[in-house]
Amino acid sequence: MNDRRNSVPFSSPPDHFLVCGLGSLGQHCVVNLKIFGVQVSAVELSPPLRWEVATLPQDLETLVVGDCRQAAVLEQAGVRHCRAALFVTTDEQVNLEAALTARVLNPTVRLVVRSDKQNLNELLTEQLTNFVAFEPTQLAAPAFALAALGEELLGVFNLGSHAFRIRKQIIDPQHPWCGHRQVHEVDTPKRRVLRHIRADVVTRYPDAQVPLLDNPQSASAQFYTWLPNSPINAGDVLVTVEVEEEGNTSRRLRPRQQMNLRRQGQRLRRGLVQFWQASYKQQIRRVAFLCGMTVVLLCVLGVILMRVTELTPTVADAFYATVVLLLGGYGDLFSDLAPTDPIPWWLRLFSLGLTLMGTAFIGVLYALLTEKLLTLKFEFLARRPPIPERDHVAVIWLGRVGRRVVELLQELQQPVVGITSQTLKPETLPNMPLITGPIGEGLKNANLAQAKSVVAVSDNEMQNLELGLMAYRVNPRCRLIIRTYDQVFTDKVAQLFPNAQVVCASALSAEAFAGAAFGEQVVSLFRLYHQTVMVTQYRVAAEDTLHGLLLADVAYGYGVVPILHQRGASDPGSVVAVPRIMPSDDIRLEVGDRLVVLATIRGLQRIEQHHLALRQWRVEILQAVAYDAQFEGAAEIARVAGCDIGAARTLMTHLPAVLPQPLHRHQALRLVRLLLRSRVKARVLSPQDSPRPSRN
Repeated sequence: MNDRRNSVPFSSPPDHFLVCGLGSLGQHCVVNLKIFGVQVSAVELSPPLRWEVATLPQDLETLVVGDCRQAAVLEQAGVRHCRAALFVTTDEQVNLEAALTARVLNPTVRLVVRSDKQNLNELLTEQLTNFVAFEPTQLAAPAFALAALGEELLGVFNLGSHAFRIRKQIIDPQHPWCGHRQVHEVDTPKRRVLRHIRADVVTRYPDAQVPLLDNPQSASAQFYTWLPNSPINAGDVLVTVEVEEEGNTSRRLRPRQQMNLRRQGQRLRRGLVQFWQASYKQQIRRVAFLCGMTVVLLCVLGVILMRVTELTPTVADAFYATVVLLLGGYGDLFSDLAPTDPIPWWLRLFSLGLTLMGTAFIGVLYALLTEKLLTLKFEFLARRPPIPERDHVAVIWLGRVGRRVVELLQELQQPVVGITSQTLKPETLPNMPLITGPIGEGLKNANLAQAKSVVAVSDNEMQNLELGLMAYRVNPRCRLIIRTYDQVFTDKVAQLFPNAQVVCASALSAEAFAGAAFGEQVVSLFRLYHQTVMVTQYRVAAEDTLHGLLLADVAYGYGVVPILHQRGASDPGSVVAVPRIMPSDDIRLEVGDRLVVLATIRGLQRIEQHHLALRQWRVEILQAVAYDAQFEGAAEIARVAGCDIGAARTLMTHLPAVLPQPLHRHQALRLVRLLLRSRVKARVLSPQDSPRPSRN
C-alpha cells in the first residue's frame, strides 16, 4: 500500500507571464505571480516614478517601455511565449485593445483583463477562450462591507443556490459547545471549522497573529493549524464556513432570502414601471399629436364652411365662431338665431359635431395636464427613509465602490446611511437614507455619535483618511474603514492609526488576478486574519495536479478547504450529479469534476506546483474487539486511506500492525476515530515514534 502520489513539486522550467500596466494593481500582481516562482515581464507606457515594492524592478525579467496596444511592444515583451498576460492599466479601452492584440499574436495565451464593462466582458468570454475580466473595485467592495459589520461575519458569497457565510464565534461559558464538544464534532454536512484558537493564545496574541502551536506540520498557515480532538473551552475562538440553501423547506425564510426576494421583486417592479413609462410617454405623444392635428383640421374646415354658407361676414368671425364651437359654445351661437335666417341642417349637425369633438379633445388635454402635474407632485414628494438613529453604518462617498458596499449591507439587513457630495438619481438605491451636500455638513447630520461603523471609500485616499478621522473624532468607538490605493501609504496609516482598518484595494484584488492567470476561476474573496482567502473553482482535467487525489490529500496536502464537489458528466449527454456541500475527505477526484475550495495565495501556489505536504503520520491498529469488527475496520481503512480493500483485510488479520501507508495528521486522527466507532482499537503514531513491529 504505497502512496500513489509524489509529495514534492514538479521540476519543470518556470512559466512566463506578462503584466501590462505597472500601477498599484500591476505591481501587486507581479509580487503575487512571483510567489509561484514564475518569470514575469512587464510593459509600461512610462517607467513608474515610485515603486510600492522596493525589490520589484529586480523581480522583472524584462521591462518594456511602450504602448501595450502595439504588436511590436508585446512581441518585445515575449507575449508569444507567455502562458498568461494580465492587462491592468487604468484605461479599460487600452486593456481590451491590448488583450485582443495579444490573442492575435498568441492564440493560446490566457488573458486576464481589468475591465468594468460587464456586458462586453460576458460577450468576449463567450467568443474568446481562456479569457477572464475583473474589476478590482468590485472585488474589493465585499471586504469593505464586511469590515463594517464587525468581527462576527467575515465573508459572504454564493455558489448557485447555496449561500455561504464565514462566521467567527468567541465561546462564552454558556455556549452549548463549551466544555462539551471537541473541534471535530462541530463539523457537519453544512459547516466546517476553518480556525480554532485557544483562549490562552487569544489572550497572548490580541492582534490575531497566531503562530502554528498545535499543528506545525500543516500545509497552510491559515487552515488546519488546530487539532480536531482539541476540546472547546470558554474564551476559544472558532471560525467556521456555513451554508444556507435558498431552497430550504422551512416555513420561515431566512432574513437574507427574504431580502433577496424583496430585491428581486423591487427590480421586477422597477423594470415594469420603466417599460410602462417609456411606452406610456410614446402613447402620450401620439395622442397629443393626433388631437392637435384633428383640432387644426376641424378649425380650418369650420372656417371654410361658415364662409361658404355666408353664416359669418368675415374670415375672422368664422374663425372665432369655430373656436367657440370647439370650446363647447354651440348654444351660445345657435340658440338666439332668428328664424328668418335659416341655417342648413347639415351645418347645424356639423357645428354640433365640432362642439362634441372639441369637448372630448379638451377633456384629453385636461387629463394630460392633470397627469403631468400629479407626476411632478409625486416626484417632489418622494422621500427616502429617515436616517438611522443608532448602530448604523455610514458610507462616505457613493461612487461604484460605495454603492456596491451599500447594496451588500442592505442585503445583510444592516441599517446604513449614504453621505456624498454627488447628486443621485431617485432610482439609485431608493431605500437608502441619503445625505447630500458638503461632506463636513453631512457628517454632522448622520448621527455619527451612535454609528457602528464609518466606511470612507472615495477615489482619493488622502480624502478618505481625512473624512475617516473627522468621523472618528465624533465617535471614537466606531469601526473606521479606510480605502487606500498605495501599499506604502496603507502600511504607514495602519501603524499610526491602529484602530482603523486600512484596506488597499489594489493589494486585495491583485491576488485574484494572479490566481486567475493560472487558469483558476476566482468566485469571491474575503479577509481572514490579515490574509486574503479566495473562493476558487477548479474543473479537474487529466493532466492537472488534482486528478486522482483524495480530497484528504487536496485539503491537508495543499492546505485548502474543499467546500463543494460535483461529479462531472462522463458523456456530453449524461446528467451532471448534484453538488455535494462540505464533501467527504474520501472522495477521489476524476476528470471533469468540479471542485470549489477556500485557498490563500500559498494554497493556489501549492496546487499549481503540485507541492503536496508529506504524509508523516502512521496509524497503529492494536485490536479488533469482535470478529465482524475486522471487516468494518478494513472497510474504514480502505475508504479513508484510499488503499486496496484486499490489502486492508489482510492487515486486519495480523494485529497488532502498523498501516504501511503514512497519512496526514488530520486524516490519521479521523481514521482512528472511525476505527474506534467500529470497535477497533487504534492510535496515531507521530513521525518521531518508532512503530511497533508487525506480527506475521
